[in-house]
Amino acid sequence: MGKPTGFLEIDRKLAPKRAVAERVNDYKEIEQLNSIAETEAQASRCMDCGTPFCHNGCPLGNIIPEFNDAVYEQNWKYAYDILSTTNNFPEFTGRICPAPCESACVLGINKPAVAIELIEKSIIEKAYSEGWVVPFIPKTRTGKKIAVIGSGPAGLAAAAQLNKAGHLVTVYERADQIGGLLRYGIPDFKLDKTVVSRRVDVMKKEGITFVTNANIGTTEKLANLTNEFDAVLVATGSTTPRFITAKGNDAKGIYPAMEFLSQQNKRNASIALEVNHKGEAYSNNNILAEGKHVVVIGGGDTGSDCVGTSNRHKAASITQIEVMPKPPVNRAENTPWPNWPSMLRTSTSHDEGAERLWSISLQEFVKNDKGELEALIIGDIVYNMKDGKMEQEVINIRKIPCDLALIAAGFLHTDHGSLFEQLTAVGVKSDERGNLVANASYQSDNEKVFIAGDARRGQSLVVWAISEGREAARNIDLYLMGKTALEGKSVSSFDLMAK
Repeated sequence: MGKPTGFLEIDRKLAPKRAVAERVNDYKEIEQLNSIAETEAQASRCMDCGTPFCHNGCPLGNIIPEFNDAVYEQNWKYAYDILSTTNNFPEFTGRICPAPCESACVLGINKPAVAIELIEKSIIEKAYSEGWVVPFIPKTRTGKKIAVIGSGPAGLAAAAQLNKAGHLVTVYERADQIGGLLRYGIPDFKLDKTVVSRRVDVMKKEGITFVTNANIGTTEKLANLTNEFDAVLVATGSTTPRFITAKGNDAKGIYPAMEFLSQQNKRNASIALEVNHKGEAYSNNNILAEGKHVVVIGGGDTGSDCVGTSNRHKAASITQIEVMPKPPVNRAENTPWPNWPSMLRTSTSHDEGAERLWSISLQEFVKNDKGELEALIIGDIVYNMKDGKMEQEVINIRKIPCDLALIAAGFLHTDHGSLFEQLTAVGVKSDERGNLVANASYQSDNEKVFIAGDARRGQSLVVWAISEGREAARNIDLYLMGKTALEGKSVSSFDLMAK
């Protein structure tokens, strides 16, 4: 806990944000940090709650009251030691996690919750500035070799843990840069890519090998990895987008959100966009919102990211539509504390400007005579009771201008390309949703192949991916060595003290 009366004396104060008029003209991070003194004051709000439900709210089981208390006591190094025991990448979760820990905070029952995410980010940035983040190089190596396919948060977390156990780890990434979703899925204004590169550099110094442009299943066969390595971890994410089946969905001007977002991240990094075999840019390979009427289809975080990026492109208008009803402003009664609350969330991108519409049915993509998108036909969804049954009706059907539609309707499953086919050939199963199947130990029916992250559980949060990677690494270590010293979710403050 922090100061015994801190939660009574100090109000919740989040980090300052750059002014809208300034930030929409660049891709620099929006959220800043509080001063050291302000962060210590925020940590003091952590109360002596008896049972810290924040532990359960966090998929990583972060030891939150203890690192809050350490910050309040100005013992930042100890706070970093506590945090890094359960979280390999606080610099990622401190920026892009929706903070389920805060939703489970006991103080949040009748007051604003402790600013846990901000404190976490402050701890790791302090650690980097003080030189506490140093490569962990194992004193001895086991001689065991593990291949990790995918360098997103699950793959990176697993690689870090397996290297810590003394194994030789090689991470394969099909893109040209390491990071997966962190690199090409999340806009720079939320997660600057120097933050990703900074961590990857540390991991390289720890002895982890990274191979880019490695499309396992195509450029390198899976069989080569299963023959060469003692274990293979598949952490390829959930990358198959859900498309909209409405009439006219073949119009020019309709794109998956991730294609739009990843392109902008590449522009920011001065990385050339993909070209065809003749060296010519693909016709759909320069997706820009400048001067266009943009409609973002989907009301989640990815849709919000499209809104923020479109604002920076200087779109003529931005509308975000969502099929679900508008959530309540405050926590819904059917999601009481400490559950993740159903409630209206407004992102920094929404603050920059966009019209948001709920309970919307997309009826048709309207094309001009050139096959180009020019409008959408939408309607409002209402529910009526008829003959004792609730029926859906679409009313107020209308046309709205749209020459760029970005589909942010989520992801179906991992990629079902050549790697998936080769995994199936060696006995790895998939479920009815198209995800790869593994048991409670993250092991597939092929004993050498393990599955973690969104490839196993479906589309989820970055914090869940890190948790999956850590747990998979622990089970791989157990499989290879018959025992493991890697931390699991059961780590507690008493374990830390014993060390």
